[in-house]
Amino acid sequence: MKLCNQTQLAEFLLLGFSEDPALQPLMFGLFLSMYLVTVSGNLIIVLTILSDTNLHMPMYFFLANLSLADVGFTTNTIPKMLVNIQTQSQAISYAGCITQMFFFLLFGDLDDFLLTVMAYDRFVAICHPLHYTVIMNSRLCVKLVLLCCLISVLNGLIQSLLILRLSFCTHMEIPHFFCELNQVVHRACSDTFLNDLIMYLATVLLAGGPLSGILYSYSKIVSSIRAISSKQGKYKAFSTCASHLSAVSLFYGTCIGVYLSASAAPHSASTAAASVMYTVVTPMLNPFIYSLRNTDMKRALKRLLLRKIQ
Repeated sequence: MKLCNQTQLAEFLLLGFSEDPALQPLMFGLFLSMYLVTVSGNLIIVLTILSDTNLHMPMYFFLANLSLADVGFTTNTIPKMLVNIQTQSQAISYAGCITQMFFFLLFGDLDDFLLTVMAYDRFVAICHPLHYTVIMNSRLCVKLVLLCCLISVLNGLIQSLLILRLSFCTHMEIPHFFCELNQVVHRACSDTFLNDLIMYLATVLLAGGPLSGILYSYSKIVSSIRAISSKQGKYKAFSTCASHLSAVSLFYGTCIGVYLSASAAPHSASTAAASVMYTVVTPMLNPFIYSLRNTDMKRALKRLLLRKIQ
């Protein structure tokens, strides 16, 4: 029988990827490089959008917020992992674990919702081009971002507060590099039915809902593009969606991959390795996707670089 003592719970142990001392310097260098590329790339995107008046449009307003969410997403997990590797410690405090879970849910949900809002923006631009400036006015754009933030904060608060009601046993090792909600809940020795129920409902509503919205938007976009007579018009219409579609595919593809990996081996270190794809790799690649596949962004980046050189 497991002994439970919530009052003496001080910390969790994040097992990470490997305890082999020989691999620690390699992992530290790899994740530090990826983190620096992620932060610098996304901040460059934000700076470019702010400094170029040609990019002061709804699509780039949402992109700037997505880039900031990606910076917060990676900053919430990677620095702590780097500190643990450097200090050769696996510990994270109870309060630190709860805080990390909250911000992970906040920024993860925010990414999801912003991608959905961007899909709606592309839907209006292609399916209702004559009414685009009227529909996607600055007031609506701000309201949509604030709504995304509000729902993300509420979900993070609810899930984090529900953790506080749980009692944890003497076994506090988490086979992950951050405090992942599902892993923490299943290390409790008290009843987790309510936590599991809320997690399931949140997954269905906050992941399934936005994905359905994205799929619906693109079904309408594809229908509108097919109705365009000229090949050049079709290509121009599709090119405005290419970057966003790539980002959506990467985000949901990696999330589904992690879900399948966790289902196959829920307590395996392979789940942590798979999670790197959407927690680190996806935020790192988003700036490249939007800068290399978007003509307006490439021109704005060149102008920004020329101003800095001069």
